[in-house]
Amino acid sequence: MAYFRYKGRNKTGKVVQGRIKGDSQKETVQQLREQGIAVTSIEELTSILYKEIKLFEGRVKLQDFVIYIRQFSTLLKAGISVVDATNILSQQTNSKVLNAALVDVEEGLRAGNPFSDVAEKHRKVFPSLFINMIRAGEAGGNMDEILDRLAVYYEKQHNTRAKVKSAMAYPIVVGGIAAVVVIFLLAAVVPTFASMFQSFGSELPLITRLVVNAGNYFKSLWWVFILLVVAAYFGFTTLQRNPKTKYYIDYALIKIPIFGKLLQKAALARMTRTMASLFATSVPILQSVAIVERIVGNEVVVKVLKESRNALETGQSMVGPMEKHWIFPPLVTQMLAVGEKTGSLDVMLDKVADFYETEVDHATDQIKSLIEPLMIVFLSVVVGGIVAAIAIPMFSIFEQIQ
Repeated sequence: MAYFRYKGRNKTGKVVQGRIKGDSQKETVQQLREQGIAVTSIEELTSILYKEIKLFEGRVKLQDFVIYIRQFSTLLKAGISVVDATNILSQQTNSKVLNAALVDVEEGLRAGNPFSDVAEKHRKVFPSLFINMIRAGEAGGNMDEILDRLAVYYEKQHNTRAKVKSAMAYPIVVGGIAAVVVIFLLAAVVPTFASMFQSFGSELPLITRLVVNAGNYFKSLWWVFILLVVAAYFGFTTLQRNPKTKYYIDYALIKIPIFGKLLQKAALARMTRTMASLFATSVPILQSVAIVERIVGNEVVVKVLKESRNALETGQSMVGPMEKHWIFPPLVTQMLAVGEKTGSLDVMLDKVADFYETEVDHATDQIKSLIEPLMIVFLSVVVGGIVAAIAIPMFSIFEQIQ
């Protein structure tokens, strides 16, 4: 939204002027006409005083979006109009961002605009996939069926993402707990025993000296560790925003043991499920591939998809570039090749997506069962080492006392 300064004449011919808020200059002129004002001049106010400041403007959570689409589909199937359904859902959603977007969409619908055109103004709320499939539904008159397909799609995406996050979060949480325990022992417990050992004047074992020195370093340089963690976080997020550096990060993540295969399968599941949904709703293939490039979330896959799109533009098969790259297993390329030859790409992509979503489920269960004993061993070694550093000199002191 922007502010405009206008000048014109009202119905009685009187000169009027003022300021008004609108989406664009064209729509603002139309809005003033509806108020009976013939605009003679209009200009956008670009001063910082007229800029909307939105702090912490966020996107809609996937879970809220899934609920919205499912409810939207149900309301349309029940015979409720798109305008009334949008009004109901704007009042019902728990997401403030989605609520604001739906209120604006309802206004656009009541003004006679198609849902897809109004929704396209809110790119942060409604993804390209959603907008294009809704546009296809509007053209084909089967918007309720398209919404039902979208609901299934986003539910599967939500479940897959939750599985991957769960698998990745487990070692992070356990590692964080281990770090807290180690810091507490080094900062609070070890120094107390260290001063007691020094009072006896006996030489400390090597493991005890290492642990005591580590505790002293942490007590004096704790702020350095915090700065390093903060710098690492902001450095990583900054690199993630740059497509070139993100490519190498995604490449490295896929190559790491255990988790790499999971991330690869999740990316392939997302890509094939999205393509299948777009093809099934008759979205043109070049446009479909371009949409998938924006939402697949892995730059290694994106690079190959761009090559596939270039191949399609020159009349070649989209499978060719995929067959030359290691990230696409033979199962994907062979199924896609069959789909191209038989004209059933959406069906083949659906089958591949089902396969890899199942693989993600199995992989997350395997990772959890593998990581759990490894983390237990790791915690036992770390905490056990600190306890041993304290216990060994205590035994020596007891022997000297006896």
